[in-house]
Amino acid sequence: MATGVVIGALAFTLIALLIPVQKFGGRNAAAATAPAAEDDGAGIQSTAFGPLTPQDRDFVRKVRLAGLWELPAGRQALQRGTRPAIRTAGEHLVDGHTELDRRVLEVGQALGMELPSRPSAQQQGWLDQMDQAQGPQYEQLFVQLLRRAHGKVFTVVAQIRAQTRNSMVRALATDANNTVLDHISVLEASGLVDFDGLADAPPGTPSAPPPAFSPNSRPTK
Repeated sequence: MATGVVIGALAFTLIALLIPVQKFGGRNAAAATAPAAEDDGAGIQSTAFGPLTPQDRDFVRKVRLAGLWELPAGRQALQRGTRPAIRTAGEHLVDGHTELDRRVLEVGQALGMELPSRPSAQQQGWLDQMDQAQGPQYEQLFVQLLRRAHGKVFTVVAQIRAQTRNSMVRALATDANNTVLDHISVLEASGLVDFDGLADAPPGTPSAPPPAFSPNSRPTK
């Protein structure tokens, strides 16, 4: 009987310890996997391709916005890049976003969505910064802005790909995932990425962007 009491007490203690851990871990997991998205207030819509959520629509719009500033950035790198690695990165940006932009326009039409036609004010600001930068400063800024933007969107793309119930959005997320990974790889191959500067904190010296680069600017797609 004494042994049974001891075993029972140990089992009860173990259960008491596990329950809060499981509850806490479950909340954290849910928070970590929920993509951050802007709610357009239209709720969940029924389509021939499956339910279309606010997160789905936000993702489709962001894919379109990405092409609207990254395509010009890629073309500029092809013209202004002095290093072969910069011109290669520019070529991949142009090729990847030309195809991805074609796909997102098809998806938007199929889902009855109105898509952006110009970059956001923040994205235009990044393009303006690259216009003003010169020489090595331009190449460093190009790589850092684009690598940071792609890194931030990479997790969101994976989350949408895993969670969406809309087949058109899922296929677009698959294409976007492949494109983003390719662009991350070629940008890193330049050897100019300041990995410390990829965090949410402003990039630090000595590889910080020029004064025109606002410390609060955080590239997103």
